[in-house]
Amino acid sequence: MSNSNKSVTPLNQTSEMSDGDQLLRIPSRDTLNDKLNQQIIGMLEMDGRLPFKEIATALDVSEGTVRNRVNRMKDAGVLQIKALVDRSAINYATDSMLGIKVAPTSSPSEVAKRLQDCNEIVFIIWVTGRYDLLVEIVSDGDDTLCRFLEEHCFNKSDINNVEVMKGLTTYKNQFLLKSHEKL
Repeated sequence: MSNSNKSVTPLNQTSEMSDGDQLLRIPSRDTLNDKLNQQIIGMLEMDGRLPFKEIATALDVSEGTVRNRVNRMKDAGVLQIKALVDRSAINYATDSMLGIKVAPTSSPSEVAKRLQDCNEIVFIIWVTGRYDLLVEIVSDGDDTLCRFLEEHCFNKSDINNVEVMKGLTTYKNQFLLKSHEKL
């Protein structure tokens, strides 16, 4: 029997299969449904630099348990710990949504890949309906917004049409970085 058929086990269980001296631990689809994993992720969302010892104490588990779970989620691509910039704290002047209709000779994924490294863009999503992509842009003023549109959107062969919707007031943004204080 071949070793290519690896069984999937939850993070808190151990697979019976071994790969050399390493015991395989493969996350299952319910990894994010695991209550302890959710609690660990919740604490890391508040502070990605929180020591495992503090997380373990708060959750009444061992430091090794937290370290193992975080490492397995990271290895599986379920969890990434990165620094995020809260652009609202920088007091940007413009927040705009672009509704982009992709040219028939291109695909939404190709346009998204071309745009994804632009510093002004904070959000790109492929959607159904009137547009192919919704793109959120923040900038320090109208001049920067205009320059972005000229450089990356207008007269580009992969974009058929762009509708710019400039934000006037933000009432809710659940994607802003969470503070340590309860609201």
